[in-house]
Amino acid sequence: MKRFTVVTGHYGCGKTNLSVNLALDLAARDGAATLVDLDIVNPYFRSSDYAVEIAAHGVNVISPTFAGTTLDTPSLSGAVAGAFEVDHPVIFDVGGDDAGATALGRYAEEITAIDHDLLYVVNAYRNLTTTPQEAAEVLREIESVCGLKATGVVNNSHLRDETTADTILAALPYGHECAALLGIPLVCTTVPKYLADAFSDTPGEASFVEKAYPVLIHVRTPWEDHP
Repeated sequence: MKRFTVVTGHYGCGKTNLSVNLALDLAARDGAATLVDLDIVNPYFRSSDYAVEIAAHGVNVISPTFAGTTLDTPSLSGAVAGAFEVDHPVIFDVGGDDAGATALGRYAEEITAIDHDLLYVVNAYRNLTTTPQEAAEVLREIESVCGLKATGVVNNSHLRDETTADTILAALPYGHECAALLGIPLVCTTVPKYLADAFSDTPGEASFVEKAYPVLIHVRTPWEDHP
């Protein structure tokens, strides 16, 4: 992965959980990582809600002024600018709507000037992105507002706690079709770590998942049971 990675996707696709996993894995590898929370709209799935938990593992979270509350506001912390000066990996968790894309667009010039990836997270089981065509339309809207282009697709198809191995396998063609339609590579397919042993890394086997990325489920709503 490049040192600066932007993660975006439609509401509910699981991009914040992916961002937290990436930040933790990069911090474990490099000793530190910064997670910039630009998801300024969604009050329930913000990476800044996990700042204390992940700080113990070397992840510094930079968040909007009102993160941690249920206030939806375009206010952004001036500390975001500091993310461009650190010498370790930086993950931007961006809201997948006009407000989130607008927030990202404020930093388009700085991001364009550095070597970066913009990962588009897709979920075949989420409303409005159930087909590659729908997913492509959502990305076009995000790109047109933020002024940046996606460089890769992450297939994060899941059904939250109801996810099974078959859930993942059934959505594999969807991920490849999204990447092909958008003309960018499929970077990985996420699999819950509790299901990782159900998949094969041998091409040709029925349970084969190309570029599988095991993730822990960190992000939950206030009304869900937490481990």
